Amino acid sequence: MRTAITSANASSPVRFSWDAVRNANYHVPGYSWMLYFAELQKDAVRGFYITTNGELSYPHVMTPAYLAMDAIFQRKPVHGFDRYDISLNATANSTLPPIINAVEVFSVLPTTGVATAAQDVSAVTAVRDKYRVKKNWMGDPCAPRKFAWDGLSCNYAVSGPPTVKGLNLSSMGLSGNISSSFGNLKGLQYLDLSRNNLTGSIPDTLSQLSSLTLLDLTGNRLTGEIPSMLLKRSQDGFLTLRYDNNPDLCSNGNSCVPPKKKGNSMVPVYVAIPIVAVPVIVLLLVLLICMRRRKQGTASNSIKPQNETRFTPSHSWNRNKDSSLQLNNQRFTYEEIKVITNNFQRVIGQGGFGKVYDGFLENGTQVAVKLRSESSAQGVQEFLVEAQTLAKIHHKNLVTMIGYCNDRDHLALVYEYMSEGALHEHLRGRHHDTTLTWAQRLCIAQESAQVHAGAHKGCNPPLIHRDVKTSNILLNANLEAKIADFGLLKAFNCDDDTHVSTARLVGTHGYIAPEYLTTLQPTNKTDVYSFGVVLLEIVTGQPHILSNPEPSSITKWVQERLSQGNIEGVVDARMHGEHDINSVWKAAGTALKCTEQTPAQRPTMTEVVVQLQECLELETARCSGGSTNPKFYMASSSDPFSSYNPYATNQSASVSHSNDVFEVERLGRAPTMTTGPVAR
Repeated sequence: MRTAITSANASSPVRFSWDAVRNANYHVPGYSWMLYFAELQKDAVRGFYITTNGELSYPHVMTPAYLAMDAIFQRKPVHGFDRYDISLNATANSTLPPIINAVEVFSVLPTTGVATAAQDVSAVTAVRDKYRVKKNWMGDPCAPRKFAWDGLSCNYAVSGPPTVKGLNLSSMGLSGNISSSFGNLKGLQYLDLSRNNLTGSIPDTLSQLSSLTLLDLTGNRLTGEIPSMLLKRSQDGFLTLRYDNNPDLCSNGNSCVPPKKKGNSMVPVYVAIPIVAVPVIVLLLVLLICMRRRKQGTASNSIKPQNETRFTPSHSWNRNKDSSLQLNNQRFTYEEIKVITNNFQRVIGQGGFGKVYDGFLENGTQVAVKLRSESSAQGVQEFLVEAQTLAKIHHKNLVTMIGYCNDRDHLALVYEYMSEGALHEHLRGRHHDTTLTWAQRLCIAQESAQVHAGAHKGCNPPLIHRDVKTSNILLNANLEAKIADFGLLKAFNCDDDTHVSTARLVGTHGYIAPEYLTTLQPTNKTDVYSFGVVLLEIVTGQPHILSNPEPSSITKWVQERLSQGNIEGVVDARMHGEHDINSVWKAAGTALKCTEQTPAQRPTMTEVVVQLQECLELETARCSGGSTNPKFYMASSSDPFSSYNPYATNQSASVSHSNDVFEVERLGRAPTMTTGPVAR
């Protein structure tokens, strides 16, 4: 620390580099490093950014203190580069060039004997012993990595021991009941027990595996009922549940009743049923026709649906294959809609379809009624598409349709009431005085993304929204997000990932993907683009179109600031710095990847959900006091959104080759020196 180097002037960066030295353990070894700084001149105006291989590795401006040591270090070893180039670049406001006093570089040494988590070892060992698995199930389940047990996949975290994330025991001749030990694998993501001879009921312990996304029980001899929590997770889109070819397994939620033996004693019953049923059905049809005619003649003040049939899906994001627009939800007359809304007294919103009114059903349930206006560009067909979509598709973050009205020229949809209004009202509307926390914003973003991910991947055929925006994200009293306004939704062909031309542009200016403007052929990536704009609004609190003073897109506004490493100038100031900076960087980078000009460079909505979950985990760790030092995020090739580089003028050309995250921590400043170092 008694010497320092600097460049000739502020326009010249300080650069240094080293080559990766291959060895027997690592073909491309990993490195960590520490950089040390101290200011030499009193009252100096010196600030600079630090980049590694062209990527910003420390998101703040480094301003060394006068005669005090400051240092930052790479937390996790970085692999994948043949050469490492570190550059210190002066800011536009700096009058002095960058300075650095010392550098330490550390290479990775191999470690052996890193054992699998003890709980997972106990669980899979119990499974092995119960079913007498004859694979290579000896020693440690996950370590060394290349000798992991067959049929078992592991998660190798840098910060902890390996854990079991997947088990494939298909066609292994397993017999007996399903071991409760599976429930002790808390990180298990998929479990395949298909085509065995398993018997008995499905244990409730499987319902407690929060990370489980696939459970395949096909082709066994299981009995009893499927646990309700597993069915609910499947219906909500969080779990792929397969249980075909289990004849005695009940999946309808009703009590399982053993079938009675067949016999000739039932023949009279089979004969009597149609004899009695036919007259009854005819009588009911006559009464129904009379009641409908009577109801059309005189309006009733009693708010009851004409059809009480309720949609109960058998699977999350299940969709009726029949293309005919037939609705089985509650149907109201126009006169009933007038009574519900107290003659359309209170308007609570407005969109392209028409105004939205506050209302109450006869039982006191508060509802929102969307009434089509005569000037609406949305026609009868689009109205019916939205009604059918909401009636036939179920997701916990999809707005619930209670009923509809299709009475002569009057079209209306009756929704559940969302007491907290739309997201944009919280970001910059009537709820502007109350600020959403960063954790709340991430939860809303992730819940919204899950709906679109399910629509793109969980429906057959896949569905595209075409009008993703903050005003279509509604919030209930618990600030849970629900997606609305499906009148512009279209089904698309997943084989070529395109639509047929819709002949007209739909959507909202500022959210529409550039290729859709020119081709009029939306794809799932047009929804991704629109969601990227929404995510930028969530991060910044700014509208999607800014006026400063000329109209400008929020995407351009954010890119300009991040290109200078100015994350503080991007994040919503109303949060007063109460957020994990790593989480904000990651969310902003995800949003910018979603808004890439080329559709192929955008992630899928499923990938977006994963990235937002990681953002939320970082923020949760901050709130729980998991780390006392700030962490700073930069991208890597293992991250699907690694290519955003704030220094690149052409974002599509920026590609990272790192296999690890550039995660830098600042050590903090040491006590002031009595005598400072000398620059050379």
